[in-house]
Amino acid sequence: MNETFPFPFEPLPYPYDALEPALCKEILDFHHDKHYKTYVDNLNGILADFPKLQDKSLDDLLIHLDELPADIQTGIRNNGGGVYNHQLYFRCMQGDGFCMPEGELANMIHRDFESYDNFCRVITNAAVKQFGSGYAWLVCEKGKLSVLSTANQDTPITESQKPLLCIDVWEHAYYLQYQNRRADYIANWLNLINWDYVDCLFQTTCQGA
Repeated sequence: MNETFPFPFEPLPYPYDALEPALCKEILDFHHDKHYKTYVDNLNGILADFPKLQDKSLDDLLIHLDELPADIQTGIRNNGGGVYNHQLYFRCMQGDGFCMPEGELANMIHRDFESYDNFCRVITNAAVKQFGSGYAWLVCEKGKLSVLSTANQDTPITESQKPLLCIDVWEHAYYLQYQNRRADYIANWLNLINWDYVDCLFQTTCQGA
């Protein structure tokens, strides 16, 4: 997330039908091209009037929200968070060739969650029980993995928390296909995780931290 203003509208890293049958083409088209793009456009629209902020990365803006002008803090939180969260969400999925986490990441999952199956139960619980709109996350903090949830477009970015993956549980992420069956969506979503991408984040942001 090192880009600066104007923040790009990133294309999907796979075809729109690549995640079927877990996520249908219509959901990805609507979710990516409408919802995510709106957050990008809104964020750029806010920053267009603040040239002194245009050299800041998305991480910088979100980590240091309280240092921004008071009248744009909510807009940056909502729209900057919407850009950050959607970019991570789309990047950490893949359409085929699912494989389990390996190496040090796998070791830490077993250490901090006892097993991969238990990790799946913990993050499923966080996602299912998130009231209303939001996300469930796998994060690394001070050499330890943990799961948490956030509301709306809030992010767990702080000086010490490093997001590795997130499950979007806003209704627009699944309702067209799953209606109110959020748990079914999450169960299928867990088989879409691109653990190679997650491991790259882990290697660059967590090891040695």
